[in-house]
Amino acid sequence: MRLSVLDQAPVTSDNTAVDALKKAEELAILADELGYHRMWMAEHHDTNAYTSSAPEIIAAHLAAKTKNIRIGTGGVMMMHYSPLKLAEVFKTLSAFSPGQIDFGVGRAPGGDRNAIYALSEGRQPMVNNMYEKFNTALKLINDEVPEDSLYSGISATPSKVILPEAWMLGSSGNSALQTARMGVGYSFAQFFNGEMTKEILDAYKHHFQPSVFMEKPEINVAYMVTTAETKEEAEFEALPQDISRLWLMKGKMDQALTPEEAQNYPLTEMDRITIKNNRKLHLVGSAKEIAALLQKEQVQYGFDEAMICSIPHSQEKRLEVYRLLARELF
Repeated sequence: MRLSVLDQAPVTSDNTAVDALKKAEELAILADELGYHRMWMAEHHDTNAYTSSAPEIIAAHLAAKTKNIRIGTGGVMMMHYSPLKLAEVFKTLSAFSPGQIDFGVGRAPGGDRNAIYALSEGRQPMVNNMYEKFNTALKLINDEVPEDSLYSGISATPSKVILPEAWMLGSSGNSALQTARMGVGYSFAQFFNGEMTKEILDAYKHHFQPSVFMEKPEINVAYMVTTAETKEEAEFEALPQDISRLWLMKGKMDQALTPEEAQNYPLTEMDRITIKNNRKLHLVGSAKEIAALLQKEQVQYGFDEAMICSIPHSQEKRLEVYRLLARELF
């Protein structure tokens, strides 16, 4: 099984945003050394919990610091950007790091209402043309003339670069058919809502049409994982993220607690039931248990690659998650 990394540059309690970016760099270097296939940076706005507001900038830095691992965005949030700008950015990245760059896009805003309107300078954001926008960006990246007349008289530079891999993110299955018809990879965010089904992934594979960006269907699945040598240690490290999920369900996104703070956090009985029910969204256990579960789900659902997002409080524990999974699965 291929393993990859999804990072959000988390800012955990008692850390700074600058710390988070430096730790993303450390994670990329380790993942490269361990043999992980790719590392993507997410895009989040108007929060002190994550500092990945400009994933394409982080990607440029990480690509310069690594040798073999693919680097990209998972994903850049299309609604905030022109297809021309998207094409220019990723062609430039690919020119500097040919054969190493992934153009991963999402249709979500990556922020709240205030962030959405600030990014659109107060204008009504366009939210219903994401597939058309992605298709236009793909044509510009490939030095083609888009069908959209607005872009038909321009070219995106630099030209004649090695194409990045192109990916669409999804979390409900609605984008599976559109992604397949565009001939790009499909990344399913299982940690969003846990709604992955074999039918969704099979529909993508069945309708896939080869393109210059991808010859055959490729699926990766993003999991939130906390693992350690023992299940007990993993549960201890996982509780801050469990509590953060509870906050998110109530509309709050804030820095995660330390494991020690989490142990003393006042959880109701309903909170504990919710955490238990959320274990399909947050995989917690020993390294052997998690490895076995990922292998089982790969067989069950038929995906190609597991993309691991892990946010223990300490950087040492976070890096250890990726070391342990590599030990079990490589």
